[in-house]
Amino acid sequence: MCGIAGWVDFERDLTRSEDVARAMTATMARRGPDDEGLWLAPHAAMGHRRLAVIDIEGGRQPMVAVGDDGQTLAVLVYSGEVYNFTELRAELEARGHRFRTRSDTEVVLRAYLEWGEELASRLNGMFAFAVWDPRREELLLVRDRMGVKPLYYYPTRAGVLFGSEPKAILANPLAAPVVDVDGLRALLSFVKPPEHGIYRGMYEVRPGHVVRVNREGLRRRAYWRLASHEHADDVVTTVATVRRLLDDIVARQTVSDVPLCTLLSGGLDSSAVTALATASVENRGLGRIRSFAVDFADYSKNFQPDALRATPDAPYVHDVVDHIHTDHTDIVLDSTDLMRPEVRAAVLRARDLPAGLGDMDTSLYLLFEAIRGRSTVALSGESADEVFGGYRWFFDHEAVFADTFPWLVAAEGGSIGRGLERILADDLRRELDLPGYRAESYRQALSEVPRLPGESGLERRMREICYMHLTRFVQMLLDRKDRMSMAVGLEVRVPFCDHRLVEYVFNAPWAMKTFDGHEKSLLRAAVSDVLPRSVLDRRKSPYPSTQDPTYEEALRAQTARLLDRGVIAAAPLVDLDRVRAILARPAGDAAARSSLDGLLELEDWLEGQREINAPRSLRTIGTPEP
Repeated sequence: MCGIAGWVDFERDLTRSEDVARAMTATMARRGPDDEGLWLAPHAAMGHRRLAVIDIEGGRQPMVAVGDDGQTLAVLVYSGEVYNFTELRAELEARGHRFRTRSDTEVVLRAYLEWGEELASRLNGMFAFAVWDPRREELLLVRDRMGVKPLYYYPTRAGVLFGSEPKAILANPLAAPVVDVDGLRALLSFVKPPEHGIYRGMYEVRPGHVVRVNREGLRRRAYWRLASHEHADDVVTTVATVRRLLDDIVARQTVSDVPLCTLLSGGLDSSAVTALATASVENRGLGRIRSFAVDFADYSKNFQPDALRATPDAPYVHDVVDHIHTDHTDIVLDSTDLMRPEVRAAVLRARDLPAGLGDMDTSLYLLFEAIRGRSTVALSGESADEVFGGYRWFFDHEAVFADTFPWLVAAEGGSIGRGLERILADDLRRELDLPGYRAESYRQALSEVPRLPGESGLERRMREICYMHLTRFVQMLLDRKDRMSMAVGLEVRVPFCDHRLVEYVFNAPWAMKTFDGHEKSLLRAAVSDVLPRSVLDRRKSPYPSTQDPTYEEALRAQTARLLDRGVIAAAPLVDLDRVRAILARPAGDAAARSSLDGLLELEDWLEGQREINAPRSLRTIGTPEP
């Protein structure tokens, strides 16, 4: 895993802009702590920070392909992993290509020389990369099908800037660090509109797309989309196929030249990955796999069920550990850890923008930081709920048939990820018109759904619901996972995002996905032989959030100090009377706690601005120093 950055400009000599190109690359240092590389040419600058995972000695970047005549054919900067690189290498060798390393990076570079931009459809993995072709004076930006790895770009008058994160682009003076009203809508909508980069003029390469830039301009093209077709298999065959795919996927994703582990929550998804990874590693004679879980001090002892979580994770985690015998470690956090200023600042730097998730972000960051001291690669159960249909709102009639994204009307009542929205100033709230923005985003998502002829009723609606989760909701989770893990130099792999599995399960009828009367029926049946009964019977419980009252006490105390200070950077954007009303009410309201978290994160972000131009109507606001 790595961080990439670059600059193409057809009107200037970029060999004279090494300092700027190096500054862009340096912002990616946390993503790639092991090595740094920079390649400059008159019209292209390519930067790379490396986290060495496969072929530690041979995989240095930028990687350059040179012809027999000494001419540079292509230059690659690449982030991610291609899991079918062994087969592709054999195919390319049969076509006459010669390799000098064992890395998947060189396979991607040689695949470009053989197939051009069509290489994207041949890759199985999580990846984001850029190829500069000096023969054509053309840049190619490519992102994996599910968007596991991020890639942003910023068109300029004479070319383009790009990077793994916005901070790489914003290190270039050509990029204006501005969030306007439209950007704030995208930030606060809790929808993650495709392609929107939040900062004005910035875009994300959409999952499953390539972006080509040359002297004629910029062109976007989809090389992969979810498609609908008849599912001919019966339940028994479908379950067997899911298991076969999972065995192959996990086996491919446990290949690593550095220490590897799994993230274990005691839920069905992470437990399945851990069990299958254990079998794969043991079959290769590599010993016990490590597993890690996050927990909070006294969480299980004092746990109180809520609308989202019926049970604490720890007992189920240890059922799995006892069943499959991993080398397990619990990472136990307390409220002091979660409120440490340096941790909250690190999360904000990683995010580039305030996300308002509070302890759900800081605890994930601290979990990954602790894991990084012992492993470099981790396998996660992320995305199984989107693929197999695991969220509670999939079974909530009101949420399913609402004329909006179902997660917006789910049981949590908007307490997750929407805290800042509730305390916005009224005039800003009217200007943003978030309900209207969400409605338009929803209509756009519906218009994209691949229909199946003759499908109607619940089956048709659940295809829509699954599509929206696989193209909108999962993007928020993958982005969070990537930012928090790469901020500490940890590579997190996501087996459930393998496109073969996604395509197959997407087309299984909803009745088949719930054939045993519960969520994720196909996954549960596929791994029933490797997990303890307690985990197989457990219902969905999302990522934990601390229930320690001292966490909210600390938020309230910090907010009170902010109000007493008088000079508040966020004042033009929020209704401080609403904030005071929250402080006047008794503690214990999750939505109110979320609002305080959102306010404090917004304030920290605004205080770090180079330039603040935020009148009450919020035309623009700046960005933190990189």
